[in-house]
Amino acid sequence: MNNKIFVRLIFCLALIMPGCSKDVRVSPQSGQGEQGSVLGKAAGAAQQSAVSAGAKQISGVGFFDETDECNALSQGASYALKMTGGIVGCHFVFVDEFKCSPSGTYYEKGRELFVGTYNGETGRFWTTYNFEAKYEGCAVDGSFLGAEIFGRCQHPIVEGSGEGVFHGVTGRLDLRDDIEAGNYPYTGHLRWF
Repeated sequence: MNNKIFVRLIFCLALIMPGCSKDVRVSPQSGQGEQGSVLGKAAGAAQQSAVSAGAKQISGVGFFDETDECNALSQGASYALKMTGGIVGCHFVFVDEFKCSPSGTYYEKGRELFVGTYNGETGRFWTTYNFEAKYEGCAVDGSFLGAEIFGRCQHPIVEGSGEGVFHGVTGRLDLRDDIEAGNYPYTGHLRWF
């Protein structure tokens, strides 16, 4: 009887603690029969919970580097953001592709290099990003026209790209444009393996 309660408890935990990232590992037991499958899911959930428990939550605000203190051209970047809060430094943006629909919906993809500090220690890492926004209109070349109405983007950290304090880091940053304030609040998590 205790084994049934234990299996149900583990199964309930698997339902309660799903991971939000796409890098959830599949348990080796997942291909077994019904009982093995439940135990495999529970083991996978426990492993994901342990990974999540090791994640460091960060937040802060990014600001467009209007005065080019980061010297974006020296990195070959399209522009840079100055990051404050959980990570402090320069976030260089390299736009790889973009398109804008007639309704003003704008999509952009690219890469980014963060160079700065975490807890006072220096390092760097790369991300990829997907940016979605709504603007007043679109230009013929697919860029946006007019004022931004809203925007948000996701920035998964490229595994293996970290150096210094970020050596072995994975995770993700999420930015949501604050149109009124003219800045970019972010939240995210960093994990070291």
